[in-house]
Parts: sequence; structure tokens; C-alpha cells
Amino acid sequence: MIKALKYTKLPSALMALFLLSCGGSEHTADDEASNEAEAQVVVDKHSYANLNEVKTKHLHLDIATDFDRKVINGSVRHDIENLTGADKMVMDINQITVSKVLLDGSEETTFEVGDYDELLGSPLTIDIKPETKTVTVFYETTPDAGALQWLNPQQTAGKKHPYLFTQGQAILTRTWVPCQDSPGNRITYSADVKVPVDLMAVMSANNDTVKSADGMYHFEMKKPIPSYLIALAVGDLEFASLGQRTGVFTEPSLVDDCVYEFADVEDMVIAAEGLYGDYKWGRYDIIVLPPSFPFGGMENPKLTFATPTILAGDRSLVSLVAHELAHSWSGNLVTNATWDDFWLNEGFTVYFENRIMEEVYGKEYADMLMEIEYQGLEYENEDIINGEHPEDTKLKLDLEGRNPDDGMTAIAYVKGAFFLKTLEATVGREKFDDFLSKYFKDHEFETVTTEMFIAYLEDNLLKPNDVEFNTEEWIYGEGIPDNCVEVNSDKFEKVSDKCELITSVKDAKELNIPANWSTHEWLHFIRHIPADADASDLAMLDAEFGFSDCGNSEIMAEWYVLSIKKGYKGIDPHMEDFLVKVGRRKFLAPIYSELAKTDEGLAHAKQIYSKARPNYHSISYLTIDDILGWEG
Repeated sequence: MIKALKYTKLPSALMALFLLSCGGSEHTADDEASNEAEAQVVVDKHSYANLNEVKTKHLHLDIATDFDRKVINGSVRHDIENLTGADKMVMDINQITVSKVLLDGSEETTFEVGDYDELLGSPLTIDIKPETKTVTVFYETTPDAGALQWLNPQQTAGKKHPYLFTQGQAILTRTWVPCQDSPGNRITYSADVKVPVDLMAVMSANNDTVKSADGMYHFEMKKPIPSYLIALAVGDLEFASLGQRTGVFTEPSLVDDCVYEFADVEDMVIAAEGLYGDYKWGRYDIIVLPPSFPFGGMENPKLTFATPTILAGDRSLVSLVAHELAHSWSGNLVTNATWDDFWLNEGFTVYFENRIMEEVYGKEYADMLMEIEYQGLEYENEDIINGEHPEDTKLKLDLEGRNPDDGMTAIAYVKGAFFLKTLEATVGREKFDDFLSKYFKDHEFETVTTEMFIAYLEDNLLKPNDVEFNTEEWIYGEGIPDNCVEVNSDKFEKVSDKCELITSVKDAKELNIPANWSTHEWLHFIRHIPADADASDLAMLDAEFGFSDCGNSEIMAEWYVLSIKKGYKGIDPHMEDFLVKVGRRKFLAPIYSELAKTDEGLAHAKQIYSKARPNYHSISYLTIDDILGWEG
């Protein structure tokens, strides 16, 4: 087991490999001593923190939320380990105002806020002593802090109370907590949070299930996590149990819908444990946020943050919950050491998600899900290959000078998952499952680089089974390798047969589509409407099936993109309503991108965006700003 980020000495045989992952070069035994310090830490291009000298072991937040001013203020205490006797500690901040810093609770010290970088923020350099045990930073956020979204009552389901939520991944925690904001350092944390008395606070930690009388909440996360998983939500919340160790927080008007939709969550946890070992986090709860949340879900430990767009009313989109649950092993238990290694989080999770879905709903259903994923991968792979950064189709990325969000593509998620599925097909499921179980156990609560994984894969799966595999091509090569395993759904073949008839019928009823088609069959149907279909064909289908306003966000978003391509205007009022209400970037980016391909479409997009942008989280609006060339 390689424990590089625990600052232990690496075996000599692995030293050269690890230095390559750090951006170093090979060396001989003669210079091993001089390079040992460098080999003890992975270089994170997206953090200023001097983790090879001083690192946080635990942090404690003592903060209050100010909804009138839209700021968080208070202090954060870092319990530190000084590895080298350094006299400075460097943290990451982004547009945070620091008022003072105390050492060991009482001694005020000097600090310097370095030059501001639009992507990385600023280094906060604090003078410390070799014997310093704690560093406490007193600070206040800004109203436009990138991680924070402050919602007025009209942006919530209940329309009566304001709401606040955070989104730290990838490098936004530094916009609301001064910290060493790198996935390469795992910390425990605790928090005392003051909120208005009519609201409830929850975090990625142990949570109360009822509102406090005084608006004070205390939280503990006793398992070490990376900083991007520190998360907070504040709103008019109610809790409902889903099982012995599972439950859901949401606004009162959504509780019944959530309980129905998430009825199988406890079974998912049991299935996941049966695959790859015990769930290490105690409870698994979900909070369903307002629709402006920029992602489908965020795997904050103990409390998945989820979009309300998964509330389809038929439990057809709960694979998202399986995905976030799977992160409890891949991502939260074993974490990518840098954002260049992001596929280690997401590729493993998509693979694991699909295995959970197979256990709970059967192989036929899981195969449909995976084929849908592959269809999206093919499209995005081609798009990236023909774009500015074709190298982004590699699993191992080089995102220096770029936003880590640029790596959040189908490559990390789906190419990564198919890499693992192809390995499984090569060695057999039983051996592969044994390997993954051992991988999670051997690296639990640790961070891993791609190079460390390659070495582990060779030593624990490929060599013992005398298997030759094109690992280097998968990880460092562009595109999708030829030996990628195929997943084919029999149900989709029947859907494709229906698609072929679309342009030859006058009434969509003639297609004789079964009433029990799943979301995924409908998605396959929309994606395989013949290329020669025109706007009149889409109008015929919409009149029969009501895609434009069906209530299923996945289907609606797919339909809007196709309709824009075909010039079908019947979507316009429904699409505008969708874009103003929903802030999930997965849906927004393809729709706005398609609109922006024509002058008429771009003008329409900007007209909608002027209304919608105030409802979006910064993660979403910064992406759409770029797509539309938005200047405000």
C-alpha cells in the first residue's frame, strides 16, 4: 500500500514513478535523499498551500449566516501539523476578507494576502512558529462568493423563506472558508453555525433532524475528507426517514415526493456493501435542494446534495442517487490526489453506480443505463477531439492554468467507467470485484494519483493473472480505445425499430409505442430520430407524447436540443420556462450551445438568459457566460 500523502517514505522502487506524477524526473539512489521531501507530496497545480511543510489536520468553523448582507462571517481554527519546522503556513482564499489571525488561540500574528488570480484566488501567507498548534483566521465572505448561492423566497419551493447552499467542488471551498483547498490533504472538521431561527442548517457531517430553538447548530465530521466536501445548506427544511440509516431533508412541500422517489435507497446501500465492503460513514442521507443547484448531485459525505430534477414521479432517475452513494467509496473513501486525476473519482463511480443498479433493478435495466452513457460519451468525445483541447479525451489530464471544471466531462465519467468495464471483461467479474474490494480497503481515507493506481493495478490484478492490457493507451491516449467493451440493450433495438418508422407515418399513434417505456427508452428514441426528420415530424411527435412539457427533465432537455437543430418552434415557451427555472449545468450547456450556433438562436438565448442568469449558481452562469459571450 502506497501512502505517499501521509508523508511516509516511499519504497525506493516506486520513487521514480511517484516523482513523475509530481512533475519531477527520474533519479538514482545517490540523490534519493535530496528528493525524498519532494516525493512525500503530490504537487497540486490548483492550490497555493504549502502542504509539504505545514498541513491542516482538523478545522473548526465558528460562523454565522447573514441573509440580509449575503455573507458568512466568523472564524476558522486550523489544528496543524508542522512537518518541517516552517515559519509560514499558506492557505487558499478567493475574495475573502481576513481581519486577523491568532496563533494557539491568543497570540495575534501577521499575515499577507498575495496577488489575486481570477482562477485560483490568492495565497494567504501566515507567520507561524515551529511549535504552533492552531491557527485561527477571522474572516468574512463576499456577497458573490463562488461557492455560495443565496436564494430569495421566490426561488424556493415554499416561497416563504430564503435559502443558502454551498458547492465546493472543485476549488470553490476557498471562497467561503480559508483553507488548504486541495484534494491532496484530508482533514476532519467540526462547526458551530448560527442561522435565523426559522431556518435549519445541515452539513456534510452529523446532522440534527429537527430545527433548533435558537438557530444554533453543531456539526462533527470525524472521518478525514478533502476540503471540497465541506458543505452547508440552510433553509426551511424537514426530515423524513427512508430506512434504518437513510433519510431525506427537503422543503416541506416536497417531502412526500422525495419519500416516494427514494423508496429504494436503503436497498441501494445494502447492495453497495455487498459489492465492495462496509459503508464507512454511518448514515446516508439526501438533501433535495432548490432547482438552481448546478449539478445533478454532489457526494458530500453523509449528506448527498441533489437536484429536484430527479423527482420524475416514477423513480426512473434514481441512478443519480446510486451514483452519489457509490462516491462513498470512490471519491470520498479513496480520493483523486489532484484534479488531473479526476477520473479516479468519477470513472470508478459510474462503474460502481451501474453495478448497484444491476443489483437492485436487474441487468437489463443496468445495460440500458450504460448504453445511454456510452452514446453520450461518443458525442462528447467527438466534440472534444474537434475542439481546442483534444488532449482532454485522455483520462489523465493536464489542467494547469485551467479551471478544474474543464475536466468534468464524459471522458472522466464514462470513458473511465468503460476502462474498468473492459478490465472486468478481460479478467472476469469475480477477480475484478476482488481487486476493487481490495483497492478500496487498502486505500481507504487516502488520496491516490493515476500513477499510483497504475502501479497498484499491475501488482494486484494484471501480473497475478498474467494479463496483458493496454492500460497506457486507455489512460494517456486520446479518444476511445478499440478494445472498449460493448454494451447492447435488447430493449433499445426495439426502440430503434420504432424510430425508423417516424418519417413514414402521418400520426404518431401509428408507431404503437408501449405505454410502459422507461425514461431511458424515450431518451434512446429521441437520440435516434432519423436525420431526415423535419420540424413537422417533431410537431407530430410532440402532439402525441408531449415531450416539451412532460415534467421529466432528462427527456425535456434532450428534446429541446434536437428541436433547436430541426427548427421546431413548438418548444419555445416550455424551453424558456425550463431555462429560467432549472440551474443544472448538464442541461443548460447543451441547450444554450445549440441556440448559439445561429444568429437568431443566439439572440433568443441571450433574451432568455437575461431573465435566467440571476437564478443560476456561479458554476453554471460562468459556463453559460462563455458559451454566449455574455458581458452583462
